[in-house]
Amino acid sequence: MGSVSFLMVVVIVTALAFEFTNGFHDTANSMATSIATGALPPRVAVAIAGVLNLGGAFLSTAVARTVSGGIVDDGRVSLVMIFAGLVGAILWNLVTWLVGLPSSSSHALFGGLIGAVWVGAGGSAVRFGAVVEKIVIPALASPLIACLVALVATYLAYTLTRRLPGRTTRKGFRAGQIGSASLVALAHGTNDAQKTMGVITLALISGGVLTRGSGPPWWVVLAAGLTIAVGTYVGGWRIIRTMGRGLTDIEPPQGFAAETGSAAVILASSHLGFALSTTQVCTGGILGAGLGRRLARVRWGVAGRIAVSWLLTLPAAAAVGGVAAWVADRGDLGVALVAGVAVAAAAGLYALSRRRPVTADNVNHLPGERPEPVERTAA
Repeated sequence: MGSVSFLMVVVIVTALAFEFTNGFHDTANSMATSIATGALPPRVAVAIAGVLNLGGAFLSTAVARTVSGGIVDDGRVSLVMIFAGLVGAILWNLVTWLVGLPSSSSHALFGGLIGAVWVGAGGSAVRFGAVVEKIVIPALASPLIACLVALVATYLAYTLTRRLPGRTTRKGFRAGQIGSASLVALAHGTNDAQKTMGVITLALISGGVLTRGSGPPWWVVLAAGLTIAVGTYVGGWRIIRTMGRGLTDIEPPQGFAAETGSAAVILASSHLGFALSTTQVCTGGILGAGLGRRLARVRWGVAGRIAVSWLLTLPAAAAVGGVAAWVADRGDLGVALVAGVAVAAAAGLYALSRRRPVTADNVNHLPGERPEPVERTAA
């Protein structure tokens, strides 16, 4: 068994930094519609999501095993490659957060790793069959399934309640949203928290600390769960605004339908070990909810920009991961250079975000809108 090196510590810290960005990047997945409809106050919503993400991290490790030994040959992966792949994923997450696009943190991670391993160990070290089966096919199918499920559920919700008073219906579905949004947050923990567990496990295998085929140790599960929970509580308000208000105008029945359909798809995929994008699933659910209500307006320009970001995520993160691997492979100086550039880029992106901040106070207001009081319903 190998010992824990300084580089391994750097990789683990970088992996947890990615998990933090994953948390605030994906808070919108579970809570955007509940915040948009007023079912939950923004700060309460992100707190609930954080706690449930932590709980979900302990429910399964099937996805973590897919990451640690499924898409790349763990016997040919070095710590430098893992570090470089994480850098590619973190930078793509921060860029898309800055512009408010709900791209896939999962695909950013996979893209970064694939690019770094391809440059560092050659194309034969990437298991492209597993990439297609476990990543590409779910990426194409899952948002379409979630969209269809939410469309049908929204239609049924409005049809079955059309004779009820509107105020009663809104109150009932807002109460239901608290449960359905919480289920999405729990499902998110079972899927996304595991991806960083898989990366850290891969690093431990590469460093000889664990044997090939090992699952994540308990402390890895705890660290990943706590980190994604903290990131979730920070709240990715820019992306929450896009998913809650930018894509379509969401009413409580639609929010309930979108969240319930998304949770079902995510939990099924976690059970099967598919490392799908919870962002794509939840976005598909919101789009389906918009289409399921007659006369609802879907902002196709926003949907188009989101789709483009989905297409770019894998190759963009792979390109950054590949370049980072090439530089970092030059030795300690190369690793330090990549780390320095990544920290400087992250600081610059954060500084840019402060020019037009989006917070819990203005998350429900699109640019140019006048703030209006949001009707609240007691839980």
